[in-house]
Amino acid sequence: MKPIHKSSKLENVLYDIRGPIMDAARKMEEQGHRIIKLNIGNLATFGFSPPEEIMEDMIRNLPNSAGYSDSKGIFGARKAVMHYTQSQGIQGVTLDDIFLGNGASELIAMATNALLDEGDEVLLPSPDYPLWTAATVLSGGTPVHYRCDEANGWMPDPEDIRRRITPATRAIVVINPNNPTGALYSDDLLREIVSIAREHELVIMADEVYDKVLFDDVRHTAIGSLSRDVLTLTFNSLSKSYRSCGYRAGWMVISGDRKAAADYIEGLTMLSNMRLCPNVPGQWAVQTALGGHQSINELVGPNGRLRRQRDLAYELITAIPGVSCVKPQAALYMFPRLDPEIYPIEDDRQFFLEVLQRTRVMLVQGSGFNWPEPDHFRIVFLPHEDDLREAIGRLAEFLEQYRRKHGTDHLVGGSTAA
Repeated sequence: MKPIHKSSKLENVLYDIRGPIMDAARKMEEQGHRIIKLNIGNLATFGFSPPEEIMEDMIRNLPNSAGYSDSKGIFGARKAVMHYTQSQGIQGVTLDDIFLGNGASELIAMATNALLDEGDEVLLPSPDYPLWTAATVLSGGTPVHYRCDEANGWMPDPEDIRRRITPATRAIVVINPNNPTGALYSDDLLREIVSIAREHELVIMADEVYDKVLFDDVRHTAIGSLSRDVLTLTFNSLSKSYRSCGYRAGWMVISGDRKAAADYIEGLTMLSNMRLCPNVPGQWAVQTALGGHQSINELVGPNGRLRRQRDLAYELITAIPGVSCVKPQAALYMFPRLDPEIYPIEDDRQFFLEVLQRTRVMLVQGSGFNWPEPDHFRIVFLPHEDDLREAIGRLAEFLEQYRRKHGTDHLVGGSTAA
């Protein structure tokens, strides 16, 4: 039989959060090894349970969940999202501007599919959450990555954004709070991005999934609240703030100039109708989640579990010679740097595959987030403190052996700053 090949559309699609390293980890687990997984923000597996009232509402409404809902989602959930959006200062949003989906990921794919033709360009941050780049490619678009500046707390560089705009640029993606760096963008920076989008007539696609996972009393500003004219699509979900990844309940809010975007919105509605409806049981959780007690605040507060684990992971990782890191202000991740003089890595995927094999700790290399150099990696600080100590301790031992093997131990005192 003639070989059956995958579509050529997948040639440039990357999702190494669940990629070759995870495949290798799964095989090791089948052989009886215990793997400490610092690769994915899957909260439930680390003992972060959804609020009980969310589970109760889903259970009570299961008898009402067998049929299709409206293709945009049930009324109560959309109304709750509308009220939440208004509380963020995003003006003029109605029920018709809200689409519920099977997590933010489904809606991201829907938004890019409805917008892009072959050759259209989308500006994306580097590093990025790789689903955005993959969705752009699968939609026929061309991802163009703008640089986030590690020396400036991983803030996007507006001048670099401007340099990358061409007549083919259709949209700019803003991930704030940022995955994988944990950066939180200032209002001045967000206003500048809005100004760029306005000047070049770009759609803003705002990934704000971590808008409640904030540390050190910082405040998040929804970019959609900073204009009434720039078309902005804001994506959010229950997955992180409400520890409900598997419920697959997310939403997309359209704000700004909808009149000029009437044809695009018609395309979004068409795609929404084609998938019939979002996961109905998960939708019943939305109203209770957004209107109820915000238990995330205890987790990120001064003595909260997430706050303690972030502080511990940062302390341990920056104590390793030749490793530096910008301390995250938000989200569940940090993006440390391996000094390339001390750790001369050529292939970072192969490097972290070896880390897994030698230490039984699973991490994701920086290139998995479309970072161009092999000198970064992402850590998830969700495991309990004992597991974090164990995992980062094993990584430190591996890196010490690597320095000895490559004769770079003597450079530790002169390690270059990030």
